Amino acid sequence: MFVPKAMLRSSAAAATMVAAVIGLGTGSAHAAGWPPLQAGAHLYSGSGGSGTSTAVDLDDFGTCRTLSTPARSVQVVSGSASVVLYFGAGCTGAYPWATGSLAQSDLPWPVLSYRVVLA
Repeated sequence: MFVPKAMLRSSAAAATMVAAVIGLGTGSAHAAGWPPLQAGAHLYSGSGGSGTSTAVDLDDFGTCRTLSTPARSVQVVSGSASVVLYFGAGCTGAYPWATGSLAQSDLPWPVLSYRVVLA
């Protein structure tokens, strides 16, 4: 079967581009300074897992907790719990943010309270 050289070159270029983008994506996540993944959940006062860390008790389901310092990023590693984040104190505010049981993310706005729920 005959395959034109131009097609082979474009396929190789596309594969190289995909590998480069994947490599840049993992490199930028590491360069951002996220702490290594570990079991549990943490809220951070800075973006990219930086700043003051607040440990979340993943066994305390349903209790609303108000933070003394607003959180700007979150990291959750759990098989059964997730964290619902609220932009207002006392678990208030429009459009709460739910993490899922495996999450590492900067938040769109500073978070003032949270509640642990089943994943």
